[in-house]
Amino acid sequence: MSVRVRFAPSPTGYLHVGAARTALFNYLFANHFGGTFILRSDDTDTERSTVEFQTDILEQMRWLNLDWDEGIEVGGPHGTYRQSERYDHYRDVALQLIEEGHAYYSLVTADQLNVFKQRARNTGSSPAYDGSLEPEPSQISRSMLDGGQATIRFRIPRPGATMFTDLVRGEMVFDHAQVDDFVIMRSDFTPTYHLASTVDDVDYGITHVIRGEDLLSSTPKHILLTKAMHAEPATYAHLSLLMGPDGKKLSKRHGDTALSAYREAGFLPEAMNNYLALLGWSPGDDETLVSMSEMIERFDGTAISRNPAVFDQEKLLWMNGVYIREMSDTEFVELARPLLEADLGRSLTGDEVSSLAVLSPLVKERTKLLSEIVDQARFVFVAPTTYDESSWSKVMESPEAPIALDGAATALKALDDWTTEAIDAALRGVLEVNDLSARKGLQPIRVAISGSTVSPPLFESIQILGKDETLARIATARALVT
Repeated sequence: MSVRVRFAPSPTGYLHVGAARTALFNYLFANHFGGTFILRSDDTDTERSTVEFQTDILEQMRWLNLDWDEGIEVGGPHGTYRQSERYDHYRDVALQLIEEGHAYYSLVTADQLNVFKQRARNTGSSPAYDGSLEPEPSQISRSMLDGGQATIRFRIPRPGATMFTDLVRGEMVFDHAQVDDFVIMRSDFTPTYHLASTVDDVDYGITHVIRGEDLLSSTPKHILLTKAMHAEPATYAHLSLLMGPDGKKLSKRHGDTALSAYREAGFLPEAMNNYLALLGWSPGDDETLVSMSEMIERFDGTAISRNPAVFDQEKLLWMNGVYIREMSDTEFVELARPLLEADLGRSLTGDEVSSLAVLSPLVKERTKLLSEIVDQARFVFVAPTTYDESSWSKVMESPEAPIALDGAATALKALDDWTTEAIDAALRGVLEVNDLSARKGLQPIRVAISGSTVSPPLFESIQILGKDETLARIATARALVT
């Protein structure tokens, strides 16, 4: 049997990191077994579903390079893969379930259910609704003819239990006495999640359902529905929820949870995939950096932990920095160039691209986010018009600043050999002659040429800028130093 899995987000919000991990695990599992990865839209919540959220889900999936084989915008043998376009089919299934005795029309009200559940708790019995408050079928028929609205509930077989083996949690048993006769069709004849999701899983031939543990309690309902539809239930794997470093469920109080925020901040998709994969799964051999191809080779669903996984932004930031440092200079320039051009509002010239290529290994070593590239490299392409206030007050208002700038200007002007080694020797000579420490003597030069105390290595930066530009910037800064 060929593996078929699906990722089925509801377009009621931006794709968040927890859902992205679920998508990744499904993708890895499908590709490990040479199966099919399906992207479905569970958009039955028409009030909250939007085109904006749907677009974001697709964009972030593509950013992560989680290409799907069937589904939204890709197509396949099952239409558009949007639940909102399958309502007639869900109604047909619900009516068939009624005809076969697996479901029934229900007129029980919310107030009646509350009374039922409270009475059950008071007597120590199960509060799971069992259909006992429903009127006779003839009364239901008369009520519906008179304009009354009925839901459709699935009839839980009692007594009994649903048992299944979860790939993550092992043997699971749910006593039917604890499971409600649940609604599968609302009174307006729109399907509930339970019906639509299960019908789709059956129709699309889903063999494995990999999803969050928040849906674990729904699994017996989905298995019973599947069997009532005369189909074989899928194999389930319920992933632990993501937690913040404080041990509480991951939420906005821990920072951004929308995947797009991490993309915009400058994280690489390779680093994000690597980090998300390690949240609840072990590739073996205590490895931390694992490529997508290696993850696919090893992800067979057997090394997923049932323990909660902690999403730590600091660890993700560290990993992103490692990925940036390990990319080639050519790759780095390809990523950096459009960011710089967007910031400058113009295209880089050929000479500027060459300067960026020389600068790239210096910037890479100091970069953890792609967004940091612009601040570190901008000074090469445009002279600072303002100076970082903190850097200026700390460095340029010291008594050593004018001495350092004057000495640097004289020494650099006399240089014929404009190499990093010659620049290094000339400026260290200035330090020695004026009895200046490296911090007191070199930081004013750094601020003068870059506008900040934070920049790539000084001597290399000066060499890239060139003699005339360096001297001009030192002169500009010196004129502002009293």
